[in-house]
Amino acid sequence: MHMLIYALVEASTAEEALSTGKTVFDRLVGAEPDSCAVFDYYVTFDEEETTVAGKARWGDLPTAAPVTSDEGEELLERAWETTTETFQRNLDQVKKALEERSDDEIMRDEGLARHAFQQVGASRGPSICLYDQHATGIRHHRHLDRLLEDTDESKTCWIVPADVHF
Repeated sequence: MHMLIYALVEASTAEEALSTGKTVFDRLVGAEPDSCAVFDYYVTFDEEETTVAGKARWGDLPTAAPVTSDEGEELLERAWETTTETFQRNLDQVKKALEERSDDEIMRDEGLARHAFQQVGASRGPSICLYDQHATGIRHHRHLDRLLEDTDESKTCWIVPADVHF
């Protein structure tokens, strides 16, 4: 499956933001020696050759945008909306499993209850679409607010989208 993920990074230029974003995405696909893959591969929106991912799948998104720009605000809003919707969907499945299933049924993972539990607690992977520049999933609004407020004065906070496969 494919999904859009986003990296929030500090940078002085769009090129630097894209480079830092690619470092984040490299960590998430296990391309770094000390990283563990949670996605199979990624395509950023500067890549033209692919016919199944990136622009070919999602249309013409910016390669990187300052979060204070119109494009950046739109990407960030889209990312946060996906984050909250995914969390709520998984949390609803957990609540339903706790109401409708016995402990033994949950232990046997009937209805994929344990998968939903795992997704609610995940900090990386398909249930998380927004990452900081250290490849840490942004799971709550305080984390997001802190990133947006703590940007170095000489740099700008950028959002970098990527199409990932999992």
